[in-house]
Amino acid sequence: MHIREATDLDRDDIQTVYRSAFPESEAEAVSKIAVDLLSEDPQTISLVAELDAVVVGHVAFSPVSTDSDVDFRGYILAPLAVKPDYHGRRIGVQLVESGMQQLSTMNVDCILVYGDPDYYSRFGFSVDAAERYIPPYKLEYPFGWQGIALNKDSAEKPSTNIVCGAPLCDPALW
Repeated sequence: MHIREATDLDRDDIQTVYRSAFPESEAEAVSKIAVDLLSEDPQTISLVAELDAVVVGHVAFSPVSTDSDVDFRGYILAPLAVKPDYHGRRIGVQLVESGMQQLSTMNVDCILVYGDPDYYSRFGFSVDAAERYIPPYKLEYPFGWQGIALNKDSAEKPSTNIVCGAPLCDPALW
């Protein structure tokens, strides 16, 4: 398997990944978010996993800001998908670990995610680490809001509201 930075040439392949991995009711919206993030912010990390020159997985880590700390450097992991025929091969794990490794070299304070705690805890994400970061919208599943502190000093600061890039600013996603 090969993991590399996604480009605009991967748009159709990325959409195919999300359309196959998500229920029909969510697939279009999530695939649109994934491709919109490719051009939203040059600081977004968008990675694809390829097997035999076929894109089988994708993850995006996009920058977030706060309403009170101009020095804050954070990212949110969203979205993530692997084609169902390729589940069980640790492709999602390798995509997440690759992105986290890049972020760990960039002086990032924390990475946030809104997802399944059973899945994301394997990377070190926890509800406690996200506690001080208030999500942009009311959460349908508050236990899914998790974080991982890459800069231990940032964990000591007061609570603050998170601001996401435009593709993630839809209350229905939260």
